[in-house]
Amino acid sequence: MSLNLDDKKAVVADISAMVAKAQTVVLAEYRGIKVGDLTKLRKDARERSVDLQVVKNTLARRAVDGTPFASLASEMTGPLIYAISEDAVAAAKVFADFAKTNDKLVIKAGNYAGKSLDKAGVAALANIPSREVLLAQVVGMMQAPVAGFARALAAVAAKKEETAAAA
Repeated sequence: MSLNLDDKKAVVADISAMVAKAQTVVLAEYRGIKVGDLTKLRKDARERSVDLQVVKNTLARRAVDGTPFASLASEMTGPLIYAISEDAVAAAKVFADFAKTNDKLVIKAGNYAGKSLDKAGVAALANIPSREVLLAQVVGMMQAPVAGFARALAAVAAKKEETAAAA
C-alpha cells in the first residue's frame, strides 16, 4: 500500500529527527533474510539503542538532505535497512555482529560524524570497543601508577618490619 503525501511527510520528519541526533548511520542490503532473522536483528538493535528503519530510499534521501549524512544519498539504492544511532559505534556493531552469522546482510556504506565510510570503514568502526570498555581501560591506566606506588610502599614497610624484628 502506497503512502499519501501526509504520510510521506511524517516519515521524512521522523527520520530527520532521528538523523539530527545521530552520530552514525549505516546502510545494509537485507535481500533474502528471513523474517525471524530480521526480528532477531531488530531485538539486538533495540538492546543497543539503535533505530532500525526500512523506508523508501527517496524518503530517506530527503531526510538526510542538508545534514552531515547527505553523502549517503548516492548509496541509497536497492532494498536497504538503515541503522541510526547516537552512539558512535553501536549501529556498525549491530550490523557487523549480525553479518557474522547471516551472510545475506550486506553492509553497503556508513557515515560517522559527517565522514563517509565504505564497507571496510564500517567494519573498522565496529571493531572499536564500546564507550564503557574504553572508559574502563582509561581508569585502569590511571590506577596503574597509584597501585604500583602503593605496592612499593607496602614492600618498604614490610622490609622495615623485618629489619626491626631481626634487630
